[in-house]
Amino acid sequence: QVQLAESGGGLVQAGDSRRLSCAASGGTFGNYTMAWFRQAPGKEREFVAGITWSGGSTLYTDSVKGRFTISRDNAKNTVYLQMNSLKPEDTAVYYCAARFLGGFARTTISEYDYWGQGTQVTVSS
Repeated sequence: QVQLAESGGGLVQAGDSRRLSCAASGGTFGNYTMAWFRQAPGKEREFVAGITWSGGSTLYTDSVKGRFTISRDNAKNTVYLQMNSLKPEDTAVYYCAARFLGGFARTTISEYDYWGQGTQVTVSS
């Protein structure tokens, strides 16, 4: 079983950058497709970005394409989300998720096996 712990959230201004990290423990990190989801107040949790076990394939939701970059370091058991040009609408709790032997990234919540507790990102205008 994999435990996931996000970090890096905080209060930033519009246009700023922020990098989120998700550290995994308790499993073989390379066996997992990883993803970032987010949930804004009053809204459903939504897919943000995903990455295959090797990092060779990534997927993004349209609203973050060109601004966010997902990456992973399998030697450090960590997945990252680099967020640039942040907007107030990016304000949300950001969650890390893992899918065992997941292949290409999936965009639906039910297809992920493990979740972190989330880290709050607040973007002020």
